[in-house]
Amino acid sequence: MAFANKIGNVLKQVIKSSPYVYQSVRCMSSSKVFIGGLSYQTDEQSLKEAFAQHGDVVEVKVIVDRDTGRSRGFGFVTFANSEEAQSAINVQDGKV
Repeated sequence: MAFANKIGNVLKQVIKSSPYVYQSVRCMSSSKVFIGGLSYQTDEQSLKEAFAQHGDVVEVKVIVDRDTGRSRGFGFVTFANSEEAQSAINVQDGKV
């Protein structure tokens, strides 16, 4: 429980120091990358095309609102390995 509280406090500090933390590319695991700040018109195919230049894209998921079916503005891209994921992060992070 104490560990979870410490993680929560660290996340709060990061969000306070950088209000645009959601509009960026972040690594979720060794090969799964969080993509934030997406246009509401972005679909899984266009997201895959945008990230395919960085490596073998295994899976793409744009998160949609269950009531409207419209994109919620973020998604995930999973690469075949962590080096490709890191390449995508290095190149795409912070792009508008």
